[in-house]
Amino acid sequence: MERPKVQQLLEFKRLPTDGFILALLVLYTPFGICLMFLRIFIGLHVFLVSSVLPDGLLRRVIVRAMCTILGVIVLQRGSRHRNKNIKIYISNHITQFDHNILNFLTACYTPLLEGHSGFVSWARGYLELGWLDNRTRLAEALRHYSSLDGARGLLLFPEDETTNGKVGLLKFSSWPFTIDSTVQPLVLTVKRPFVSVNVVESSWVTELLWMFFIPFTVYQVRWLPSMSQMDEESVEDFAVRVQEHLATELGVVSTQHTKSDKVEYLKRMKHTAPQAASSAANSHPSGARARTFLPGLSISSLSAEDVRITGMAKQVKEVLPHIPLSVIKMDLDQIRALLSCRIQLRMVLHDENTHWWRRPHTHIPILSDERA
Repeated sequence: MERPKVQQLLEFKRLPTDGFILALLVLYTPFGICLMFLRIFIGLHVFLVSSVLPDGLLRRVIVRAMCTILGVIVLQRGSRHRNKNIKIYISNHITQFDHNILNFLTACYTPLLEGHSGFVSWARGYLELGWLDNRTRLAEALRHYSSLDGARGLLLFPEDETTNGKVGLLKFSSWPFTIDSTVQPLVLTVKRPFVSVNVVESSWVTELLWMFFIPFTVYQVRWLPSMSQMDEESVEDFAVRVQEHLATELGVVSTQHTKSDKVEYLKRMKHTAPQAASSAANSHPSGARARTFLPGLSISSLSAEDVRITGMAKQVKEVLPHIPLSVIKMDLDQIRALLSCRIQLRMVLHDENTHWWRRPHTHIPILSDERA
């Protein structure tokens, strides 16, 4: 099976591409805006209730019921596989509220891995232990915390980043599996009508407002049997085995792409998108040249030179698979433009040299006539 590229694991568009669904969304918008403001008011009360009530089953039931009014529907399956003696939960990561959803079902904490500590991170339900830049020290702190009597479970996302949950999983980090040799895996799926459940580089405030705007968002949690590290099995191999098991249960691919690959791809796209737009607008005025930047373009509509560039780009892609094909094409187009300018400049210089060589023969008779 062909391994997906890192961009296939991400969601870039919020709105639907289907015209009928988009029309329904436009018709729903006035009602959705009113619903969003109403849910913001109710959400403040949910936050106050969750802050005042002591932690326990009653608090989780009340908050879960109130969140249903906010459009957050939480379903769970396979609860018979859940082992209450295990304190390490391993899950895939889709939205920025996954840890809050799992907290409706079981008492657990998710450590803060990035961002600023303080009131906001506490309000979002993160556990602040520090060591944001040192995963080894963080794992030691979590190992010490989990050994305490009465400590809550730890919900960890080894992917370290969110994906769209449709194609594949990011490569699992090994540090969550150093805390305990036995973990409780679970798979998470998220669905909502009209729009995507998560878009890259979208803030948690934006995602929360979209959640309030949309009629409902369904989170489904499926518990899997616990998994233990085998004898003479390294932590890295244990992480790979858990990742492949979760990918199989989700029906997606277990990839080798990491969080760094996602961050690097987004940085590269930010850098190359303005260049591609300016190249499309300024390289050639003709419509044939601008067509190469349009999505869904067939080979039959390309010129012979564009077909040749596409073939060269595919050859480079085989040697450098981590570079997007669009970036390779853009670089080849720039090289072709430079070579074309150089050839034209040489032709102009050649023509001027030829005229200079012929000039004495054409002007000598005129000069002799003037002297006469």
